[in-house]
Amino acid sequence: MTERRLHIVAPSPASTAGPLVAIDPASAGWSDLSFAAHRLSAGQRLAVGHAAHETGLVILDGHVTVVGTDVRWTAIGRRDVFSGLPYAVYIPPGQHIEVIAEQEAQLAIAWCPAAAGDDLALRLISPADIAVEVRGGGNATRQINHIMPAEFPARRLLLVEVYTPAGNWSSYPPHKHDVHNPPHEVCLEEIYYYRIAAPEGYALQQITSPAHGVDELIRARDGDLVLIPWGYHPVVAPPGYDVYYLNALAGSAHAMTAADDPRYAWVREHWPAPDPRVPLVR
Repeated sequence: MTERRLHIVAPSPASTAGPLVAIDPASAGWSDLSFAAHRLSAGQRLAVGHAAHETGLVILDGHVTVVGTDVRWTAIGRRDVFSGLPYAVYIPPGQHIEVIAEQEAQLAIAWCPAAAGDDLALRLISPADIAVEVRGGGNATRQINHIMPAEFPARRLLLVEVYTPAGNWSSYPPHKHDVHNPPHEVCLEEIYYYRIAAPEGYALQQITSPAHGVDELIRARDGDLVLIPWGYHPVVAPPGYDVYYLNALAGSAHAMTAADDPRYAWVREHWPAPDPRVPLVR
Protein backbone atom coordinates (compact mmCIF):
# COMPACT_ATOMS: atom_id res chain seq x y z
CA MET A 1 0.00 0.00 0.00
CA THR A 2 1.19 3.52 -0.76
CA GLU A 3 2.42 5.41 2.31
CA ARG A 4 -0.35 7.80 3.34
CA ARG A 5 0.79 11.39 3.23
CA LEU A 6 -0.17 14.56 5.03
CA HIS A 7 -0.35 17.74 3.03
CA ILE A 8 -2.28 20.90 2.29
CA VAL A 9 -3.71 21.73 -1.14
CA ALA A 10 -4.07 25.43 -1.97
CA PRO A 11 -6.90 26.62 -4.25
CA SER A 12 -6.59 27.88 -7.80
CA PRO A 13 -6.94 31.66 -8.42
CA ALA A 14 -10.25 33.19 -7.35
CA SER A 15 -11.15 34.32 -10.87
CA THR A 16 -10.87 30.84 -12.36
CA ALA A 17 -13.95 28.74 -13.20
CA GLY A 18 -13.46 25.01 -12.90
CA PRO A 19 -11.78 22.84 -10.27
CA LEU A 20 -10.49 24.78 -7.24
CA VAL A 21 -8.86 21.87 -5.42
CA ALA A 22 -8.94 18.14 -6.08
CA ILE A 23 -7.45 14.97 -4.64
CA ASP A 24 -7.89 11.27 -5.30
CA PRO A 25 -6.45 8.21 -3.53
CA ALA A 26 -3.33 8.23 -5.71
CA SER A 27 -2.44 11.85 -4.95
CA ALA A 28 -3.44 11.55 -1.28
CA GLY A 29 -1.58 8.30 -0.75
CA TRP A 30 -4.59 6.55 0.77
CA SER A 31 -7.22 4.03 -0.29
CA ASP A 32 -10.73 5.41 -0.54
CA LEU A 33 -11.60 9.10 -0.39
CA SER A 34 -11.66 11.55 -3.30
CA PHE A 35 -12.64 15.21 -3.08
CA ALA A 36 -12.96 18.21 -5.37
CA ALA A 37 -14.27 21.76 -5.07
CA HIS A 38 -15.52 23.46 -8.24
CA ARG A 39 -16.45 26.99 -9.22
CA LEU A 40 -19.14 27.26 -11.92
CA SER A 41 -19.98 30.39 -13.85
CA ALA A 42 -23.64 31.22 -14.51
CA GLY A 43 -25.12 28.69 -16.90
CA GLN A 44 -22.20 26.28 -16.64
CA ARG A 45 -23.00 22.57 -16.31
CA LEU A 46 -21.20 19.83 -14.40
CA ALA A 47 -21.89 16.09 -14.51
CA VAL A 48 -21.50 14.38 -11.13
CA GLY A 49 -21.62 10.67 -10.27
CA HIS A 50 -19.60 7.47 -10.64
CA ALA A 51 -20.29 3.89 -11.66
CA ALA A 52 -18.73 2.23 -8.61
CA HIS A 53 -18.60 5.11 -6.11
CA GLU A 54 -21.15 6.88 -3.93
CA THR A 55 -20.99 10.67 -4.02
CA GLY A 56 -21.97 13.57 -1.82
CA LEU A 57 -22.42 17.06 -3.31
CA VAL A 58 -22.61 20.13 -1.05
CA ILE A 59 -23.54 23.55 -2.44
CA LEU A 60 -21.19 26.02 -0.79
CA ASP A 61 -22.07 29.32 -2.51
CA GLY A 62 -24.75 30.31 -5.00
CA HIS A 63 -27.83 28.54 -6.37
CA VAL A 64 -28.09 25.70 -8.85
CA THR A 65 -30.52 23.39 -10.60
CA VAL A 66 -29.92 19.65 -10.25
CA VAL A 67 -31.28 17.26 -12.89
CA GLY A 68 -31.31 13.50 -12.40
CA THR A 69 -33.37 10.52 -13.42
CA ASP A 70 -37.01 11.58 -12.90
CA VAL A 71 -36.03 14.58 -10.74
CA ARG A 72 -35.36 18.27 -11.25
CA TRP A 73 -34.55 20.42 -8.21
CA THR A 74 -34.33 24.17 -8.86
CA ALA A 75 -33.03 27.18 -6.93
CA ILE A 76 -31.20 25.11 -4.31
CA GLY A 77 -28.25 26.63 -2.47
CA ARG A 78 -27.34 29.59 -0.26
CA ARG A 79 -25.56 32.91 -0.63
CA ASP A 80 -22.42 31.53 1.05
CA VAL A 81 -21.48 29.11 3.82
CA PHE A 82 -21.83 31.78 6.51
CA SER A 83 -25.41 32.74 5.54
CA GLY A 84 -27.42 29.54 5.74
CA LEU A 85 -27.67 25.81 6.28
CA PRO A 86 -26.64 23.62 3.36
CA TYR A 87 -28.35 21.91 0.51
CA ALA A 88 -26.67 18.67 -0.52
CA VAL A 89 -27.31 15.74 -2.86
CA TYR A 90 -26.50 12.08 -2.30
CA ILE A 91 -25.77 10.16 -5.53
CA PRO A 92 -25.65 6.35 -5.25
CA PRO A 93 -23.19 4.21 -7.23
CA GLY A 94 -24.20 3.91 -10.87
CA GLN A 95 -26.29 7.10 -10.94
CA HIS A 96 -25.42 10.53 -12.29
CA ILE A 97 -26.79 14.05 -12.05
CA GLU A 98 -26.18 17.28 -13.92
CA VAL A 99 -25.66 20.49 -11.97
CA ILE A 100 -26.56 23.75 -13.76
CA ALA A 101 -25.39 26.98 -12.16
CA GLU A 102 -28.19 29.58 -11.97
CA GLN A 103 -25.52 32.13 -10.97
CA GLU A 104 -21.85 31.81 -10.07
CA ALA A 105 -21.70 28.89 -7.66
CA GLN A 106 -19.19 26.82 -5.74
CA LEU A 107 -19.64 23.11 -5.06
CA ALA A 108 -17.86 20.54 -2.91
CA ILE A 109 -17.93 16.92 -4.08
CA ALA A 110 -16.70 13.86 -2.17
CA TRP A 111 -16.81 10.24 -3.31
CA CYS A 112 -15.57 6.79 -2.31
CA PRO A 113 -15.94 3.21 -3.56
CA ALA A 114 -19.25 1.60 -2.61
CA ALA A 115 -21.45 -1.30 -3.66
CA ALA A 116 -24.67 -0.45 -5.47
CA GLY A 117 -28.02 -1.65 -4.20
CA ASP A 118 -31.75 -1.04 -4.27
CA ASP A 119 -31.55 0.31 -0.72
CA LEU A 120 -29.66 3.39 -1.95
CA ALA A 121 -31.50 6.25 -3.64
CA LEU A 122 -30.73 9.62 -5.18
CA ARG A 123 -31.68 12.11 -2.48
CA LEU A 124 -31.87 15.85 -1.97
CA ILE A 125 -30.80 16.95 1.52
CA SER A 126 -32.37 20.30 2.41
CA PRO A 127 -31.77 22.65 5.35
CA ALA A 128 -34.81 21.12 7.06
CA ASP A 129 -32.99 17.76 7.06
CA ILE A 130 -29.85 19.09 8.76
CA ALA A 131 -29.43 18.21 12.43
CA VAL A 132 -27.57 21.12 14.05
CA GLU A 133 -25.49 20.25 17.12
CA VAL A 134 -23.82 22.67 19.54
CA ARG A 135 -20.76 20.79 20.76
CA GLY A 136 -18.27 21.54 23.53
CA GLY A 137 -18.32 24.51 25.87
CA GLY A 138 -16.62 27.81 26.64
CA ASN A 139 -13.97 28.65 24.07
CA ALA A 140 -14.25 25.13 22.63
CA THR A 141 -17.88 25.57 21.55
CA ARG A 142 -18.62 24.96 17.87
CA GLN A 143 -21.55 24.20 15.56
CA ILE A 144 -21.88 20.87 13.77
CA ASN A 145 -24.20 20.55 10.75
CA HIS A 146 -24.83 16.84 10.21
CA ILE A 147 -25.32 16.42 6.45
CA MET A 148 -24.61 12.69 5.99
CA PRO A 149 -24.02 11.24 9.46
CA ALA A 150 -23.59 7.58 10.33
CA GLU A 151 -27.39 7.14 10.34
CA PHE A 152 -27.74 8.42 6.77
CA PRO A 153 -28.66 5.70 4.21
CA ALA A 154 -25.25 5.50 2.53
CA ARG A 155 -22.61 2.78 2.41
CA ARG A 156 -19.44 4.48 3.64
CA LEU A 157 -19.38 8.23 2.95
CA LEU A 158 -19.81 10.73 5.82
CA LEU A 159 -20.24 14.53 5.54
CA VAL A 160 -20.46 17.26 8.20
CA GLU A 161 -19.95 21.03 8.33
CA VAL A 162 -18.32 22.70 11.33
CA TYR A 163 -18.42 26.38 12.33
CA THR A 164 -15.86 27.61 14.85
CA PRO A 165 -16.38 31.15 16.20
CA ALA A 166 -13.44 33.53 16.30
CA GLY A 167 -11.09 32.67 19.16
CA ASN A 168 -12.52 29.18 19.74
CA TRP A 169 -11.11 25.67 19.47
CA SER A 170 -12.64 22.89 17.38
CA SER A 171 -12.09 19.15 16.90
CA TYR A 172 -11.21 19.23 20.58
CA PRO A 173 -10.22 17.34 22.67
CA PRO A 174 -7.75 16.13 20.04
CA HIS A 175 -9.01 12.86 18.58
CA LYS A 176 -7.95 10.35 15.95
CA HIS A 177 -9.56 7.64 13.84
CA ASP A 178 -6.74 5.67 12.24
CA VAL A 179 -7.16 2.19 13.78
CA HIS A 180 -10.02 -0.22 13.15
CA ASN A 181 -10.91 -1.15 16.70
CA PRO A 182 -14.72 -0.97 17.03
CA PRO A 183 -16.58 0.01 19.08
CA HIS A 184 -13.78 2.26 20.36
CA GLU A 185 -12.37 3.59 17.08
CA VAL A 186 -12.65 3.05 13.33
CA CYS A 187 -10.16 3.90 10.60
CA LEU A 188 -11.28 6.89 8.51
CA GLU A 189 -9.58 9.00 5.87
CA GLU A 190 -10.68 12.63 6.26
CA ILE A 191 -10.41 16.00 4.59
CA TYR A 192 -10.88 19.49 6.02
CA TYR A 193 -12.00 21.98 3.38
CA TYR A 194 -11.70 25.50 4.82
CA ARG A 195 -13.62 28.69 4.27
CA ILE A 196 -12.77 31.77 6.34
CA ALA A 197 -15.16 34.68 6.99
CA ALA A 198 -12.62 37.22 5.62
CA PRO A 199 -9.97 36.65 2.93
CA GLU A 200 -7.03 37.55 5.16
CA GLY A 201 -8.18 35.15 7.90
CA TYR A 202 -6.84 31.68 8.58
CA ALA A 203 -7.12 28.70 10.93
CA LEU A 204 -4.40 26.75 12.72
CA GLN A 205 -4.56 22.96 12.61
CA GLN A 206 -2.20 20.71 14.51
CA ILE A 207 -1.65 17.13 13.34
CA THR A 208 0.14 14.85 15.76
CA SER A 209 0.85 11.15 15.32
CA PRO A 210 3.44 9.53 17.61
CA ALA A 211 3.09 6.35 15.54
CA HIS A 212 4.23 8.22 12.41
CA GLY A 213 6.68 10.61 14.07
CA VAL A 214 4.59 13.62 13.01
CA ASP A 215 3.82 16.81 14.96
CA GLU A 216 2.94 19.59 12.52
CA LEU A 217 1.15 22.93 12.73
CA ILE A 218 -0.64 23.99 9.54
CA ARG A 219 -1.84 27.50 8.71
CA ALA A 220 -4.97 26.93 6.61
CA ARG A 221 -6.34 29.84 4.58
CA ASP A 222 -9.63 30.34 2.77
CA GLY A 223 -10.11 27.57 0.22
CA ASP A 224 -7.32 25.34 1.50
CA LEU A 225 -7.76 21.58 1.70
CA VAL A 226 -6.02 19.67 4.50
CA LEU A 227 -5.70 15.88 4.42
CA ILE A 228 -5.93 13.89 7.65
CA PRO A 229 -4.57 10.41 6.95
CA TRP A 230 -3.87 9.69 10.63
CA GLY A 231 -3.23 11.30 13.99
CA TYR A 232 -4.86 13.80 16.33
CA HIS A 233 -6.00 16.98 14.56
CA PRO A 234 -7.44 19.89 16.61
CA VAL A 235 -8.23 23.30 15.07
CA VAL A 236 -8.25 26.86 16.44
CA ALA A 237 -9.82 29.99 14.92
CA PRO A 238 -7.87 33.23 15.55
CA PRO A 239 -9.63 36.17 17.24
CA GLY A 240 -11.63 38.19 14.72
CA TYR A 241 -12.17 35.38 12.18
CA ASP A 242 -14.95 32.81 12.16
CA VAL A 243 -13.86 29.56 10.52
CA TYR A 244 -15.88 27.04 8.50
CA TYR A 245 -14.73 23.63 7.38
CA LEU A 246 -16.38 20.77 5.54
CA ASN A 247 -15.36 17.28 6.66
CA ALA A 248 -15.67 14.34 4.29
CA LEU A 249 -14.72 10.92 5.64
CA ALA A 250 -14.61 7.33 4.44
CA GLY A 251 -12.93 4.22 5.75
CA SER A 252 -13.36 0.92 7.52
CA ALA A 253 -16.90 1.52 8.80
CA HIS A 254 -19.83 3.89 8.28
CA ALA A 255 -19.29 5.46 11.69
CA MET A 256 -17.72 8.55 13.26
CA THR A 257 -16.14 6.61 16.13
CA ALA A 258 -12.91 8.27 17.26
CA ALA A 259 -10.44 7.98 20.12
CA ASP A 260 -9.51 11.04 22.20
CA ASP A 261 -5.91 11.81 23.00
CA PRO A 262 -5.76 10.36 26.54
CA ARG A 263 -3.79 13.36 27.77
CA TYR A 264 -6.70 15.71 27.07
CA ALA A 265 -9.80 13.52 27.23
CA TRP A 266 -10.58 14.75 30.77
CA VAL A 267 -11.72 18.08 29.29
CA ARG A 268 -14.99 16.51 28.12
CA GLU A 269 -16.09 16.08 31.73
CA HIS A 270 -15.47 19.73 32.58
CA TRP A 271 -16.97 21.80 29.75
CA PRO A 272 -18.10 25.27 30.87
CA ALA A 273 -21.36 26.72 29.55
CA PRO A 274 -21.60 26.87 25.73
CA ASP A 275 -20.50 30.03 23.93
CA PRO A 276 -23.71 32.04 23.31
CA ARG A 277 -22.53 32.93 19.78
CA VAL A 278 -23.20 29.33 18.73
CA PRO A 279 -24.95 28.34 16.55
CA LEU A 280 -23.36 30.84 14.18
CA VAL A 281 -25.62 29.89 11.26
CA ARG A 282 -29.28 28.97 11.66
